[in-house]
Amino acid sequence: MKILYITPDITDSGGISRVISLKTDYLVSNLEYEVCILSVNDSYPDCFYDFNPAIKWFNIKKSKNLFFLQSYIRSIKKIISTEKPDVIVICDAVLWLFIPWFVKTDIPMVFETHFSVSFEKVKNKSLYTKFRAELVHFIKQKTMEKFTCFVAVTNEESKEWNAKKNIIISNPVSFSVAEKADLVNKKAMSVCMNPYIKGLDRLLLVWSKIVEKHSDWILDIYGKWELNSEYQKMADTLNISDNVNFLLPTKDIQNSYNQFSIFLMTSRSEAFPMVLLEAMISGVPCIAYDCPSGPRAIIKNGENGFLIEDGNVNFFAEKLELLIEDENLRFQMGKRAKESVAVYDLEIIMKEWKNLFESLR
Repeated sequence: MKILYITPDITDSGGISRVISLKTDYLVSNLEYEVCILSVNDSYPDCFYDFNPAIKWFNIKKSKNLFFLQSYIRSIKKIISTEKPDVIVICDAVLWLFIPWFVKTDIPMVFETHFSVSFEKVKNKSLYTKFRAELVHFIKQKTMEKFTCFVAVTNEESKEWNAKKNIIISNPVSFSVAEKADLVNKKAMSVCMNPYIKGLDRLLLVWSKIVEKHSDWILDIYGKWELNSEYQKMADTLNISDNVNFLLPTKDIQNSYNQFSIFLMTSRSEAFPMVLLEAMISGVPCIAYDCPSGPRAIIKNGENGFLIEDGNVNFFAEKLELLIEDENLRFQMGKRAKESVAVYDLEIIMKEWKNLFESLR
């Protein structure tokens, strides 16, 4: 079977890049599928994650040129004509809204998204941008009907999009571990590739409350940083710079989780966060805001982690302080976290994708 993926830029260290690299490698290595990827980017083959060398790549450079859509659609049509895939997967692709309207084909076309509807609501603040977002969302829902099926990562996300022909397939855990983290280091961790959406400002406010009493604890935040960014300045203003490290993304993320005792997520919007799964499979207890819609699909409050009322800084800090001071609770919650995400094992998730692809032949 041959699968054509049409994607945004997947050369970076983001969650979409991670999950596509995992799934396409499995399709090639375990199921002996042929895989082609059309990606809109400027830097290939300089990818952060490793992709299977058997994958056939097609690349088109990003552009704000008025004729970009025309060349983009032309490229898609040409690739479909020459490669003759059995299934086309549109995975949050650039300008995906236009693809099923302009690309006429009998080949099954699947739309796969890793974004919650709330992402646009959070990102847009003014009255005009909110109105525009609502209009675009209405058009997106109409476009959904033109796909063979829609794949969401959670039940809640599926309901948000209100697609008729939908199926739910969660993200897989990106690695397996034999032993969980020791949870003895006085260090907490967070990943903020998109600082505003990931709520980095909210995270720093929480941490400022912790440092007042636990000045020996350190918070490491992984992301892409500009020199003297507004968040580094915010850390200075809050007098927590000595207790916060702004670090670049690392490929050895599995080993990184094992160095920490608590994982923090203060996002304003999530779909099905890979980093949360990775922290939990490593046995690291997690605390997350109950934002729409991913964390609540993974965390059972008080059992395998803490789910905090969205935006409640004091309650978040209270539960974080509890985990800092109660080592036994950290151990118990970390153990339950690791056990609870076993259902997202790569083999299990890819069996669902295989069944979907086979059903579309």
